[in-house]
This record gives sequence, structure tokens and C-alpha cells, in this order.
Amino acid sequence: MLEASALRAANHRVEEAPAPLPAAERNPLVVRGLVFETPRQRIIDGVDLELPDNRLTVLMGPNGAGKSVLLRLLHGLLTPSAGTILWNGKPPDGRTRRSQAMVFQAPVLLRRSVLSNLRFALGLRGLGCSRREMLSLLGMLGLEPLADRPARLLSGGEQQRLCLARALALRPEVLLLDEPCANLDPASVLMIEEALMKARAAGTKIILVTHDLFQARRVAERIVFLHRGRIAEISPAESFFDTAGSPEARSYMEGRILV
Repeated sequence: MLEASALRAANHRVEEAPAPLPAAERNPLVVRGLVFETPRQRIIDGVDLELPDNRLTVLMGPNGAGKSVLLRLLHGLLTPSAGTILWNGKPPDGRTRRSQAMVFQAPVLLRRSVLSNLRFALGLRGLGCSRREMLSLLGMLGLEPLADRPARLLSGGEQQRLCLARALALRPEVLLLDEPCANLDPASVLMIEEALMKARAAGTKIILVTHDLFQARRVAERIVFLHRGRIAEISPAESFFDTAGSPEARSYMEGRILV
């Protein structure tokens, strides 16, 4: 666990504000010609992607396909080597990230109490939340009895649930998750998935990386399948699992090694 550091003038002519987008169409994502490479390897190789609505999207693919790197690029944590990423027509800068939250595979928490982890994150965003509201959120993830316990004393599953609670406390419009249920017990997985379904129902746009085919079947509305840094297939979840269109996806679901 890491200790976090604390981290207009009006126009003379008033113009009519544009009509707000319907909840299901907020935060449209458009990616064009996206490339990310190191001196030794091209990890993301010319990705084009459009996610116009808020259907829960699962990124799948074998190890090394570029899923985690793509997620970090979408959140603005990495700078593309080429191409563009636009959220609502804007690149993923600091202002864009304020409407987003990300949960990593390895929990990153403050060396403070469970409740203080939520308070700190809310403070960084300038958001308010009562103790009662925070306890309610912790309760949804089975953590309310542990509210005053040091986060470092939580189990792995409890720490990951706290990371999700902290992200949801920020009331993000976009939630990005990088294998949040890897190596967790079934009870923790269930609580995380139920929390995600509630967030999705409330209008949050969710993009989730997972290797778990069963989890993807349970939660996904859309599948983006990556292989060798490229998108091999984008399909509605129901058709993907019944009749995947790409040979790479079919091989993956049959348990064959992709090279």
C-alpha cells in the first residue's frame, strides 16, 4: 500500500446551453488510430474503437494482448505514441479524469482507516459525503463493520472491495476496472459484481478488464476482444458467447493458446 500525497470570466453575449445528452449516451468514447509502443515493442497497434452508449463493456483477450495498457491510455495515465482518444470530444486530461475513477488489480490504499480512505479521496475531488452515506456505501460491499479498522489489516478481498467503494464514492460518470476480481474469493466477487450492476443501473459507464469468461457472461453487455494489441472483435455479449465472429475469440474460449 502506498501513502498518497495531497496531491471565467462570463461572455457579454449569453448563448443558449446545448441540451444535455441522455444518460445512456453520456461520455461517448471515440478512439482513432491509437498506438502505444516502447523501444522494443508495439503494445497497442492501431486501435479504432467507439463506445457511444453506456452498455457495460468488457475488454477480453489473452495475456499480453494490451488490455491493461489500453485502459490506462483511456484514463490518461499513459500518453499515446500516435492516435487520438476523445471523451465527449475531449482528450483524457486532468479535467476529464475528474469525472472518472479507476480500480487497479493490485489494491492501492492509504495507511489509514477504511473510512479515512474514502474521506481522503473525496477531499481531493472537493466532494462532500456524510458519515452515514459513506457507511451505507461500505455496507453495500460488506465493509461497514470494518469502517474504523486500518486498511492495511484488511484481507486481499476486503482491500479490493474498499478500492471499489472509494471509486464509487466519487460518483464517477466513467468507471474503469483492471481485473478487480483477480484471485478473490467468491463472496468478494459477488459483492463487487452486485455493486457494479447498481452503478451501471444508475448510469455509470463501465469498462472492465477480465480473463474470467464466467464473469464476463454474468456482467457484460458488450465485448471488445483484443489480440496482439489490435481489436479482433467487438460484439454484443450474447452473440459473442454464442457465435464469436473472430477465430482468435473462438480459440480463446475453447482454451487454446493464442500466439
